[in-house]
Amino acid sequence: MTPDAPARSSQPAGIAYAGSAYLLWGFLPLYFILLVPTGPWEVVAWRVLMSFLFCVLLLSITRGWRTLGAIIRQPKLLGLTALAGLLIYVNWQVFLIGTLSGNVVETSLGYFINPIATVILGVLVLKERLRRLQWVAIGIAAVAVTVIIAFYGKFPWIALSLTASFAIYGLIKKQIGPAVDAISGLTLESFWLIPIAVVQLIIVATTPAGITMGQNGAVHTILLLVVGVATAVPLLLFAAGARRADLTVVGMLQFIAPILQFILGVFVLHEAMPPARWIGFVLVWIAIIVFVIDVVLVARRGRAKVEYEPV
Repeated sequence: MTPDAPARSSQPAGIAYAGSAYLLWGFLPLYFILLVPTGPWEVVAWRVLMSFLFCVLLLSITRGWRTLGAIIRQPKLLGLTALAGLLIYVNWQVFLIGTLSGNVVETSLGYFINPIATVILGVLVLKERLRRLQWVAIGIAAVAVTVIIAFYGKFPWIALSLTASFAIYGLIKKQIGPAVDAISGLTLESFWLIPIAVVQLIIVATTPAGITMGQNGAVHTILLLVVGVATAVPLLLFAAGARRADLTVVGMLQFIAPILQFILGVFVLHEAMPPARWIGFVLVWIAIIVFVIDVVLVARRGRAKVEYEPV
């Protein structure tokens, strides 16, 4: 058996795990729509609190408290998890506002652009060098956003906020690396957000609608209570998939979620798609195709180099 045989044997499992994560993320807007009349601010508050409780349960089942304790004793890691928590909070809040205000299509735009934004961050922060096709993809994406702003007449703040928050979140997670496992990371990120969640619930309680938990039937209450499970399960599946599948494959699979969100927004929720928005999305998809071609070419060159490298 060759040294890389175990990696090859785990590839199908990795694809299954990562693909399942992106499928769940793709259908997540439908779950949150089922939570109406609960507003986005209350949903995110419950999402934080229930995610934390679910992670505490997982830590107890998997006996991960010792690992968490080791992380807590490292101030730098704690600071990075706090920053990651704030970024994922912004991402969750904007996503809920977009979903519950009839802007699912725009949320999909944000996740379509995200890989390109990640490349830009690599240049600005990690001083990485862009390849020619990456420059082309970024240029086309920039034109797409310009078209949407100029001709659709609406600044896509939801899409760009999702793109920026998740791209920077990914950068922070990369800096944390394997030092923080998925369960411990989400536990700490949720923990830092508990004060924000509590304040949001207090503010929501003072509004005319008030807190909706327990006020709209048993099914609605259960859906709110398991929002932490709906948050944590895709993240854990993604972590399992990323460890087993090639990064190139995971990169391809990430487009499952925004494709599903776009289909839901246009064909299920019947959101408006005027010509200018179609043009913008087509340009984004062209940029993605260029981006994917670049990833595939680089991966092939890497494999060819390994195959022909003298032993």
